[in-house]
Amino acid sequence: MKPIELRHRILETVSKNGGHLASSLGAVEIAMALAEVFDPETDRVVWDVGHQAYAWKILTGRADSFATLRKLGGISGFPNPAESKADAAVAGHAGVALSVAEGLAAARDRRGGNEHVVAVIGDASIANGTSFEALNNCASATKRLIVILNDNEMSIAKPAGSIAKGLGRLTSGIRYNRAKNVAKKIGRALRLSFLYGLVHWVKNRLKTMMLRNVWFEEFGFHYLGPVDGHDLAALVSALTAAKEENRPVLLHVVTKKGHGYGPAEKDPTAWHGVGPFPWPSTSDTVDLALPTDGQKARPAPGWSEVFGEALCELAKEDDRVVALTAAMRDGTGLAPFAARFPDRFFDVGIAEGHMVAFAGGLAAGGMRPVVAVYSTFLQRSVDQVMHDVAISNLPVVFCVDRAGVVGADGVTHQGLYDIAMLRCLPNVTICQPKDAEDMKALLKEALDRNGPTVIRYPRGKVPTGRGSEAPAINQTIKQSNNQTIAIWATGDWYGKACEVASRVGGIAVHARYLKPFDSELLAKQRAAGMKIVSLENGAVAGGFGEAIGADVKFGWPDAFIPHGTQAELERKYGLDVESIVASLR
Repeated sequence: MKPIELRHRILETVSKNGGHLASSLGAVEIAMALAEVFDPETDRVVWDVGHQAYAWKILTGRADSFATLRKLGGISGFPNPAESKADAAVAGHAGVALSVAEGLAAARDRRGGNEHVVAVIGDASIANGTSFEALNNCASATKRLIVILNDNEMSIAKPAGSIAKGLGRLTSGIRYNRAKNVAKKIGRALRLSFLYGLVHWVKNRLKTMMLRNVWFEEFGFHYLGPVDGHDLAALVSALTAAKEENRPVLLHVVTKKGHGYGPAEKDPTAWHGVGPFPWPSTSDTVDLALPTDGQKARPAPGWSEVFGEALCELAKEDDRVVALTAAMRDGTGLAPFAARFPDRFFDVGIAEGHMVAFAGGLAAGGMRPVVAVYSTFLQRSVDQVMHDVAISNLPVVFCVDRAGVVGADGVTHQGLYDIAMLRCLPNVTICQPKDAEDMKALLKEALDRNGPTVIRYPRGKVPTGRGSEAPAINQTIKQSNNQTIAIWATGDWYGKACEVASRVGGIAVHARYLKPFDSELLAKQRAAGMKIVSLENGAVAGGFGEAIGADVKFGWPDAFIPHGTQAELERKYGLDVESIVASLR
């Protein structure tokens, strides 16, 4: 397939199913070069992150099933070895490809294998702490590894930090490449082995003078590049040369996120992850503007937007309030805060562990830090939550977005484990709002608390109408077959609990605080002989239901949940209203 045909296929499918668009459009030629130079089922290619690997999926045996991308029962939006031998590892979180690839290479060396191992890592992921640990270990772990640094000057948003600036200087190294080629030609022409060391020394001095910051060489990598990431012939040539090296090689490839599709090139942040959108599948070109400007309008109000607005209002009243994100300014709703309070906003890049420890330092220094992070990415910093925040009982507010099942992003992004991971930590308060007003109130309470607070909330719209108003605690308890039922629900599923309670006879309790929970109310209900039912958008194992000792626990099972819409997954696992009602009856 030609690059334009691959982009056409990606656009055709993502316009119907949604998905990660701009990243995959930018990496089409990288995937094509990899498929041409290496054997996808024998050589090991590790993608970091996998949202740039759609072309790789099409080229490695999944062209016929690509239309099922991110659909229930279809192929995943991320690489997964269970799906194809061409996927060397699961790739949903950033910063781990180098470590995984080094492990694969070291294992190959140990058993005497011949396969090549390649890691494809983005310029933002290279700044992740795990990536640095891998860089530091590489030379001692293996002598044969190829790293492709996909430098598009973007992560999900514009990358921050000194490394991004350093890579920018490297991309100006065309003069160095020309000088290096001249030095190589001189060496070949001379054919004098005793002068090779001198030529090599001159080449390295040229590199140092012209690039100033080729620190990859200091980690033991042979640096190649920069190479135009949309020049397929140049990529094939560079990768072919890299295969011949008997030392770790880093190939610096410069690409444009969203390449080949005008709207995505113009605004790669907005087009990073998209829902379905109108796109003319019969077009001869992929470089088309959208028919309307309404495609990117996000559902309103959404939990992220409500959080961002509430934080801005509270920050006006308290100049100690600062906000932190790990390369997710827009996704977490912090863009308005960053615009209004730029000196109080910190984007640390893809470095969640650093972000949490940094927040602990801010809190110890008298600030009121608010950490906005997706549930699935908070997992990467649980040690810092414990060690650098909870032990010292510091007033850090963790606003945990996408808590619960997120749908089509699938197994690596389901936010099901934050309750189980965090409720065992002393000093940590965990709560969940049921509507916009509750979010604002809980955020205010958290900023006034002298200790760490977790506010979790799901992906999607904020509920209005039924279920947004909690019943009074002393309301009349309805009877059902002489048995009383109390359904304790986390905020996003409180409306569902109200519906279930109305159908089985009982009451719904909004578990506003999951830790500490309302033990007095629970004791009264147990004393009245009520059956306690828990309903949570999280893992049952170690979850809220276990905390309150619920008689019946509804939540996600002890299994990894695949991709599909939230409604499909709830039906599949018996967590929709009809299934819950049937179980209770």
